[in-house]
Amino acid sequence: MAAEHPSVSGVSGRYATALFELARDEKSIDAVMADLTKFEAMLAGSADLTRLVRSPIFGAEVQSKALAAVLDNAKIVGISAKFLKLLTANRRLFAVSDVIRAFRALVAKFKGEATADVTVAEALSDKNLDALKTALKSVTGKDVALNVKIDPAIIGGLVVKLGSRMVDSSLRTKLNSIKHAMKEAG
Repeated sequence: MAAEHPSVSGVSGRYATALFELARDEKSIDAVMADLTKFEAMLAGSADLTRLVRSPIFGAEVQSKALAAVLDNAKIVGISAKFLKLLTANRRLFAVSDVIRAFRALVAKFKGEATADVTVAEALSDKNLDALKTALKSVTGKDVALNVKIDPAIIGGLVVKLGSRMVDSSLRTKLNSIKHAMKEAG
């Protein structure tokens, strides 16, 4: 299955595929996805956890003990916990973000969904998120899961990346285009 999906390859793709197949067989795809999303959010919110995951300074034993405590505290159990512990034991925990991304892609394909990466200047309301999902569904013909990232640097508007297509309607890009056109004219 990893070879069928262009964004699922390499070591992270193999781990994600193995986890996906196990979760599918155990009928726990949604539970595993929820656990991985929770772990990803914890990773994004903690510089210490990020350092533990990415730094080669920590040995496998230290990483394993620390990770076990983090998973217990977050109540991440079952397949997800075993999988994260396996990544640690195999010294591949540094790739966990790529594995989660690949797993998410496999789940989306399995469910017949497309995934869009959306960058906005500020958080969107539920009404605007629903309107965006509806618009993207009309283009793709599939349900679209959104990965929303907030980046105030785009000033306004949004950037949508869906597969290999990208639509950049950010104010920053428009201003840069005007600035570039004025330089060429002058």
